[in-house]
Amino acid sequence: MPYRKIDTWRSVDWFTIALYVIMIIMGWISICGASYEFDNTGLFSLDGRAGSQLMWAGMAVGLIFVILMLESDFYDIFAYVFYIGMILLLIATIFLAPDIKGSRSWLVLGPIRLQPAEFAKFATALAVAKLMSSYGFTLSNVRNFALTLGLILLPMLLIMMQKETGSALVYLAFFLVLYREGMSGYILLTGVCAVVFFVTSMKFSDVLWGITPLGQFLVFLMVLLITPFLVQVLRRDGLVVKVILITVGTAFLIGYLVNFFIPVNFLWIAWGLMAALVIYLVYLSLRGWVRQYALIALFAVGSIGFLYSVDYVFDEIMEPHQQIRIKVSLGLEDDPSGAGYNVNQSKIAIGSGGFSGKGFLNGTQTKLKYVPEQDTDFIFCTVGEEQGFVGAALVVILFGVFILRLITLAERQHGTFQRIYGYSVASIFFFHVAINIGMVTGLTPVIGIPLPFFSYGGSSLWGFTILLFIFLRMDAARNERL
Repeated sequence: MPYRKIDTWRSVDWFTIALYVIMIIMGWISICGASYEFDNTGLFSLDGRAGSQLMWAGMAVGLIFVILMLESDFYDIFAYVFYIGMILLLIATIFLAPDIKGSRSWLVLGPIRLQPAEFAKFATALAVAKLMSSYGFTLSNVRNFALTLGLILLPMLLIMMQKETGSALVYLAFFLVLYREGMSGYILLTGVCAVVFFVTSMKFSDVLWGITPLGQFLVFLMVLLITPFLVQVLRRDGLVVKVILITVGTAFLIGYLVNFFIPVNFLWIAWGLMAALVIYLVYLSLRGWVRQYALIALFAVGSIGFLYSVDYVFDEIMEPHQQIRIKVSLGLEDDPSGAGYNVNQSKIAIGSGGFSGKGFLNGTQTKLKYVPEQDTDFIFCTVGEEQGFVGAALVVILFGVFILRLITLAERQHGTFQRIYGYSVASIFFFHVAINIGMVTGLTPVIGIPLPFFSYGGSSLWGFTILLFIFLRMDAARNERL
């Protein structure tokens, strides 16, 4: 294979680096505003969070230099080494880390605290890219798919054992990468359906429509409608689709008419329809030995099984603080002084900023410390209060441009390893930005993940920096081998 040496500093994507520098500066300004106190000794003092973050940013420059100076093949060759090392570190963290706010995720090394979960993301991305770029790899192969899931789920499980559920959920971003690389869209659809079914059943869990439990009925109805859609997409069998839709429609119409005379529990009708639907699909599968009908039947059965597992998962597996956060997010409980306090105060801070904001260091909500974690997970509310709608919109636009740029860089890679790693980077950043801004504005439950380059924390800053610049080093070398 022909090889030519490329000048890294000329070929590196300076546009992405410029975006990185801009966000680092804006993040530092936001941390200044969030952590500033009236008796502050100075923004550059290492005793304060602004000065400390500046120190971490300065050291990140040296880290960037090292990453860019290493040969791009280094990250491919040692991908599994990085992964195994991080797995061992995550295991050690479970036993060695002190309990900090109910979490054992921070290793304390004298005056320094490091969170291995932040660094495990780039190691997992490298390992996934290494595996999926191996000769003859296809996600359609069950063994290959299982190995890929294992690489993703192992660090996720270890981080959950550290009581860091938010950081663990970030690994769901890798499913976007798998979809890009050929994973069936129906697996992604299944995941989306699981979320929708969970939210629907929880939101309407205590609501009755006459004598019908509304939450369960709505999930049954969605499954009954999604099923013929899958039949149409997978088999294009219009007759089967018509049979299903006419049967469902007729049964519910009869139930509606009977309900005028005696109360009808529509859930029992839905149960009958579901049983008939599954039997019908199994019959079609066996009659013509068509696997797709059996898979659709399995989806229907699995959906209903998932529905009736929601209560157990919510009550027995989730922690009490997670339960209350979900209830508050779904509007099932109003707890402005408890679980909903952070989000409520955050929305007040953002709203008080108006169009142009109150100005640097002039935010009242942040100065008076109404918002806990306002310089870490809730840093976006500081942006909204001090910079207003203009500043908040600018941050969202910057991240949008940044993520789209990463996707563009990933698509122009000549190697599978580099492309998959690039999409992993873009997906992780997208997940962090979407969920963080969503939870600060009350659109998603509070799960405690930082806003990249904005939230205070050396581990977070370094983790995202390593994640990004490894990819930029790969991109700079994309034309070395042609």
